[in-house]
Parts: sequence; structure tokens; C-alpha cells
Amino acid sequence: MAKGHTASGPPSCRKDHVADKLENLKLHEFSLKEGAVLETGCVYIVPLLESLTLPDTISASANPKSSTGRLDIFTRVMTDRGQEFDKIAAAYDGPLYMEVSPRTFPIIVRPGSRLSQVRFRTGSSQLDDDELLNLHEKEVLVATSEPNIHNHGIGLSIDLTGDESGLVGYRGKRHTGVVDVDRKAALQIHDYWEPIYNRGNRDIVLDPDEFYILVSQEAVHVPPLYAAEMVPFDPLVGEFRVHYAGFFDPGFGHAAAGGLGARGVLEVRSHEVPFILEHGQIIGRLVYERMLERPQALYGQDLGSNYQAQGLKLSKHFR
Repeated sequence: MAKGHTASGPPSCRKDHVADKLENLKLHEFSLKEGAVLETGCVYIVPLLESLTLPDTISASANPKSSTGRLDIFTRVMTDRGQEFDKIAAAYDGPLYMEVSPRTFPIIVRPGSRLSQVRFRTGSSQLDDDELLNLHEKEVLVATSEPNIHNHGIGLSIDLTGDESGLVGYRGKRHTGVVDVDRKAALQIHDYWEPIYNRGNRDIVLDPDEFYILVSQEAVHVPPLYAAEMVPFDPLVGEFRVHYAGFFDPGFGHAAAGGLGARGVLEVRSHEVPFILEHGQIIGRLVYERMLERPQALYGQDLGSNYQAQGLKLSKHFR
């Protein structure tokens, strides 16, 4: 693993490889074999154990895993001669690298730690607005009577009412202990998170560069023959980022897979200036894509998934 300066863009020169860039940019290099702590505010480049050899009809995209996003770990996958982060071009044949930057909590990683995931695509799989509306009328993708369908996505809004106790979400604490990304249910919530309660206003002011875990107002459903991804609703609604881990797998929120009523957990960060979120405000869009065929195992009971049928829920590392 190499520790270096913040990456400004993927290596795009035709003759450049990531390894060549690292020789020029890295500050120092160290091994993960015995486990290593990655500090907040630092950028690390990690060669991945996997490589890819894609046919010319298949491309891929990467995204942080759900637990990675809920820990505020910023990750981006890179390829040699890549033009974009987290995008792997058709016919790519070569190694993969990951940029890792913990934002709130220092983390422990080791060989085999899984922080990102990849999806493979062939052809045009995204549903347009008419197809989304037809699917919503048949399957109820987002539990609302008036779906906001726009620009090939269906809107998802924020819940700031809270649960029975008024709990709305959590804000990450600063100066905490480390989080071992491979250990489940090992940490106490109050050591890492400050709970946020509804005090009667049904709004929240996001402090600049603080990290929040909130939840969608609507239940989300991804039928078995589809996959979904959270994308920004509109850059004009405000300078904040929602949902680092944007993939929703086939079967998420599907009743037959034990997911009825599952809501979208949202990782939220405001940039540079305070930003007010109000209850019911649309903060993201779900884009749906067709699967080539029904998966052998669905998200949820079939896979022992951690976040099926979830409400407001922190990552699997907390108990």
C-alpha cells in the first residue's frame, strides 16, 4: 500500500499505469499483511487482490459497500489508462487499484478486507421514465402515492420525524478509537456516534464536513429482476453528498426475501457551508436497471445480508 497526496484524477495518459504514477507521487509504502491502521484525512492507494479481463461487450462500475459508506470511508477504484474513477471500460485487461480515505473514523484493514463492490453491464440496461412508472405501478418501487419520476430516476425523500423515541439519525464523533472493518458487532454505538432527536422542528442543520446517518421516508423495493443505484437528485438543491454506497441489490425490500418495509439508509455530508434539510425533502434518485436473468440468490435471507428489512441502522460493526 502507498500513502500519498490527494488524487486529482485517474491516470489518463495512454502510456501511464497506476504503478508508474505511484512511483512519482507516493510519500511512503507499507504492508497490510499484519493489519494496518489507516488514519483519517490521509489518502492511500491499495493494489487489489483481483484483476479483470473483460470482453469487449462488458463494462463494469464500482461503488463502496454499504458498510464502507456507513463508516464514512471514501473509496474509488482505478484502472490503468482509466478516464474515470469507479468505471472500468469494456475490454479492460489489467490490475485494479483502490483509493481509500477514511473521513471520520480511523480504520484497520488487512489483505482480504472488502471495501468496494463491482457491477458488470452489457448493452443498455437503465429504465427510462415511462418504464420506471410502469414498473412502479406493478411492483411499488418507492412507497408513496405520488412518485417523483424524473431524469430516469425515482425520488427518495428524507425522514426527520424519527422513531418512537424521536431518534432521527446519528452524527459521527471526532477523535474516536479505530474501527476494524472485518469485525462485526464489536463496538459500542455511543463511543462513535452522537444520536440526533426530533425536538419538534422536523428539520436538521448539517454542519460543514460532519458526517450523518439518516434514513429515507419511503420504503424501497428492488424486484428480483432489477438492480438499483442511488444517484444525486439535483446538484442545484444544495451542496451536500448523499449515499456513498449507492448500490441496491436485487431483492432489497422484497417481501419474499424478508425485506418488506426496508428503507434506504443515507450517508450524508455537507460541504463548506451549513445546509438545512427538512422532513420530506427529496435528497436522491433511485435509478433502476434490468438484470439479464433472475439471480440464484436474492439480497436478504438467501445471502444472510446485514441490512435487509432495515430502518435507521448503523454499519454491522456496532452493537
